[in-house]
Amino acid sequence: MECMRNYLTEYRHELQRTFTGTSGTPPEWVPRLAEGNDAGYHLPGSAVWAVHGHVATIVAGIRVLLMQALHPGALAGVYEHSGFQKDPLGRLANTVRWIFTVTYGSTEAAEAATARVRKIHERVRGTYVDGNGEHREYAANDPELLRWVHVTYADSFITANRIWGRPIPGGPDAYVREWAAAGRLMGVQDPPLTEAQVHAELEQWYASGVLRADERLAETVSFIRYPPLSPLLKPGYAVLFAAAVASLEPRYRELLGIKRLGLGPVPLPVITAARAVLAMVRFALGSHGPSELAARRRLQRLGYAA
Repeated sequence: MECMRNYLTEYRHELQRTFTGTSGTPPEWVPRLAEGNDAGYHLPGSAVWAVHGHVATIVAGIRVLLMQALHPGALAGVYEHSGFQKDPLGRLANTVRWIFTVTYGSTEAAEAATARVRKIHERVRGTYVDGNGEHREYAANDPELLRWVHVTYADSFITANRIWGRPIPGGPDAYVREWAAAGRLMGVQDPPLTEAQVHAELEQWYASGVLRADERLAETVSFIRYPPLSPLLKPGYAVLFAAAVASLEPRYRELLGIKRLGLGPVPLPVITAARAVLAMVRFALGSHGPSELAARRRLQRLGYAA
């Protein structure tokens, strides 16, 4: 029994360190989510709280990284300006911070967090070759790239939640509509408001020929497949990566150069295996994360019904 408790403690700490950069205690920005003088963009019972409060977001995160890498402009920005290779967990922690601050923080906190991200993006510029062979310029704050990132994010989080999550209050359309606020904060003009609109935009991107597979994409996919995680987390991550791949449409798997895990033509049951891994993560971390609890303290102080 003592051995199992020690294992769970170490497992929990490694999960916390991976997602936030700290373990044992939350990072300094989490308690500050209890501060602020308004409810923020989202409340308990919202579609965003339901989706982002579920461990299915881990698979969604892997899936969206794969999807976003298909746009050579988005990939160039990450590849040439991001520290994802030298400090991938640090980049992940910064992304988690922004998502959770917009999800759970006050309006002021969400806007300040977004301003920090956009300021970092100001220096992310360069050129790339698209899938049609055209040389194009990119900037991380360009509406086109911001839209691709936003649309693939919405699609991946809806898809992962549908497979591994729980019913969304108001359905997937409610999530797309609510998370559009995050898109607007980042500079996305007229973000999609329904799941059908998300799918329609993805169809347009695919038909445009802009998406591209090359050596840089293959290297990035390999890095996403084999990130520098703790040995304690690697077996579970391998299952979740395989599940994220299985959740992709075949045409995107083909572009990415990856296949569903299987024995010959018979796919392995990675969807079911991922449920077991996610259940383990939920057991280790608890049903309510520190960001959500901090937000609830702010809401209670302001008189909102939890």
